[in-house]
Amino acid sequence: MEPHVKKPIPVESASALIDEKIKELADWRGKTFAKVRKIIHEADPEIVEEWKWMGTPVFSHGGIVCTGETYKNVVKLTFAKGAALPDPAGLFNSSLDGNVRRAIDIHEGEKVNEPALKALIRAAVALNLEGKSKPRPRRASSGQAS
Repeated sequence: MEPHVKKPIPVESASALIDEKIKELADWRGKTFAKVRKIIHEADPEIVEEWKWMGTPVFSHGGIVCTGETYKNVVKLTFAKGAALPDPAGLFNSSLDGNVRRAIDIHEGEKVNEPALKALIRAAVALNLEGKSKPRPRRASSGQAS
C-alpha cells in the first residue's frame, strides 16, 4: 500500500468514534444527534456507520445516505442525493439551492418528525440500491469493419 493512501476506518471503530462524539457533546446537540442516529437505524437496520473526511459521521447503504454534522447552533443531516428524494413533509430546510444535496438543520428545542425522517432514509437507500442494480448500458464500439 502506498504511504499516502489512507486506510478506511473499520465499521466498529467508526461506531465507537460516533459514540465518543455524542459523549463529547454534553448538551442538546449530543442528545439530538443520538436521537437521529437511532431513527436512522430504525428506518434501515442495514445502515453502515462510517467516519470520513477527518471526523464526519457518515451513514451508508449502497452508497452514502447522509452525513451527520454538529455545529454550534445546529445538528445537520446532509443527504448526498437529497435533491432527487421526495420530501412531502418539507424536512429539507438547508442547502436547497444545490443540484444534488439537501440538508436538514435541527435547532435546539425542535422536534424531529420521525415518520418523515424514516421515509427520507428509506427513499435514499432505495435510490442508492436502484443505481446499483441497473446494468450499465454498453457503449457501441466504434471502428468495427462492416
